[in-house]
Amino acid sequence: MKDEFRRVLIIAYYFPPMGLSGVQRTVKFAKYLPQYGWKPTVLTVSPRGYYAIDESLLKEIEDAGVEIVRTNSLDVNQLFSKKGVIKMPSEWIRKILQFVGDTFLIPDSKIGWKSKAVKKAKELVEQKHFDLIFATAPPQTDFLIGVSLKKATEIPLVVDYRDSWLQYPYKYFPTPLHRYLHYRLEKKVLKAADKVLVTHRRVKENLVKQHRAMQYHDVAILSQGYDPVDLEVKPRERLQMPLRLRICHTGTFYGGRNPSTFLRALKNIFESHTHLRGRIELNLVGNVRREDQRLVKNLGLQNDVIFHGYLEHQESVSQILSSDVLWFVLDNDYQTPGKLYEYFGARKPILASTVDGYTKQLILESEAALCVPIHDVKAHEQALLSYFDQFEHKTLKKIPEVFSSKFNRVALTGELAKHFESLMNYDVNAFVKLGTVKE
Repeated sequence: MKDEFRRVLIIAYYFPPMGLSGVQRTVKFAKYLPQYGWKPTVLTVSPRGYYAIDESLLKEIEDAGVEIVRTNSLDVNQLFSKKGVIKMPSEWIRKILQFVGDTFLIPDSKIGWKSKAVKKAKELVEQKHFDLIFATAPPQTDFLIGVSLKKATEIPLVVDYRDSWLQYPYKYFPTPLHRYLHYRLEKKVLKAADKVLVTHRRVKENLVKQHRAMQYHDVAILSQGYDPVDLEVKPRERLQMPLRLRICHTGTFYGGRNPSTFLRALKNIFESHTHLRGRIELNLVGNVRREDQRLVKNLGLQNDVIFHGYLEHQESVSQILSSDVLWFVLDNDYQTPGKLYEYFGARKPILASTVDGYTKQLILESEAALCVPIHDVKAHEQALLSYFDQFEHKTLKKIPEVFSSKFNRVALTGELAKHFESLMNYDVNAFVKLGTVKE
């Protein structure tokens, strides 16, 4: 039987069983690409120590029939391969580790994977025909692997920026030389790439501004999204009497993204509106940091804040669906974390602690959000009181489906496939969705 698929080699260091948000985009693209005529093979690292392990995501991608090829990497995570889950470090230790890595390892701490990955990728190319290479980053080492493979094979290369490279807010450049070396590497990647994709308009603008050879039409925006199948999970039961306003945040806190302002606002509300004590709860789903636990204790919010720890993806979505309001916090305008799009998919009202910019504009377009300055305690108090009043009067808004449907990962994968096919030698207008094809 003739194979009806084209083949794409996906280069992704972060991939299940690793968890956290960095794997979601790649997993869902790989899952749905066969519906659009593309058979993916994922090249990733062998299992190693990481801050979160999600076996459910691994099972999901294996059940979808996606081929996964693994190879070792010479990086610090390899030292913890037998340990599995690594405890999330405190913020100051994270900053020290980040500084050391960014000082001595260019472009990032995963550069030890490059030689092994390139060798394995060349073997794969010899074994089977690939029509395209898709490299997604961070880590930017993935891009360098893609460039090396493109030069060796002349197979078209698509690079996918999940985050900015030079403007990434948590990237350190200890000296001007470090920044220049990164700039040169990024320029090399952009020159080699046949298509450049980004998740955020600000990243596109900066790429065009930073690299004069890039034209605005050279960079395409393909946003993050949500998988509608994930949202079919049953919400958790609500047994509290009287019912509490249930607020949920999913994801990891680091850098300027922390719960301090929100927690202080909650404490102030309970002091000035004593009747609301026990009527509002905050559920934090994600890796737990000791400094956050200490702050909750110091503010006397132990009965009002629930730390769930890291949950496998389906359980995390269940927590979202069983909540009344979803809390989002972001301290820059270069990122749009994947959880925001799952919030959109759940169509729940959003309380966004954020800065001005495109992400804030996008959240406001949902027509069911309150955006407040990230460090403004008083504004958080007012927003929380407003949402509680809506909760009591059963007037909480839902995000319109016409808005949320724009971020359906199935449709977004179709857009990705169109970008792939624009590099193939046939009429892109003849492109059709194949549906689920059984071999």
